[in-house]
Amino acid sequence: MTGPGAPNPVRVLLVDDHPVVRAGLRAVLDAEPDLLVVADTGDPAEGIRLAGAGGVDVVLMDLQFDQRMAGSEATRAIAERTGAPKVLVLTTYDSDTDILAAIEAGASGYLLKDAPPEDLATAVRRAAAGQSALAPSVASRLMDRMRSPGTTLSSREIQVLTLVADGLSNQQIAGTLFLSRATVKSHLVHIYSKLGVDSRTAAVAVAVERGLIRR
Repeated sequence: MTGPGAPNPVRVLLVDDHPVVRAGLRAVLDAEPDLLVVADTGDPAEGIRLAGAGGVDVVLMDLQFDQRMAGSEATRAIAERTGAPKVLVLTTYDSDTDILAAIEAGASGYLLKDAPPEDLATAVRRAAAGQSALAPSVASRLMDRMRSPGTTLSSREIQVLTLVADGLSNQQIAGTLFLSRATVKSHLVHIYSKLGVDSRTAAVAVAVERGLIRR
């Protein structure tokens, strides 16, 4: 409860297309005296509008929205504005492709939906204070990437391999990513070398097994 002289609560916007999830998050966060859910929406475009209207300190953003823009796209649209609220990704996915997309889009943190309520509340406070907030498994993945950059797929290589997994040809991948076919082939050569494979099918299988891409 706030009163005269009490610090202002951290104002939170929830963006998730599952009403039950939003209701659960609201219950958890509103139970904290220093946190306040000011709005929630299941539409990422509406989330961008609400975040830009002011009165929000932290946005809790899902990554996957049915037939709409990805959470990473919405995160980028929010984060690139001057004076924008912090964006904390809350998702069920912990693949490298999801983590890198969110971090590169400007997310201040990345949590998984199985996080304990107290960890979620702490992460919101950290994000509001300008600190990073990462789930332990996500932090471990990022540290592994830093320790072995020579054997880790780059974000572009992960993009290429994700499209390979979707069944696209080299020409289609080139058109989707605005690259030349030669560049796509070069990326695939590097991917095969790093993963120790010699085919598209094997590359996808190994990447899925290691949690590099989602399938």
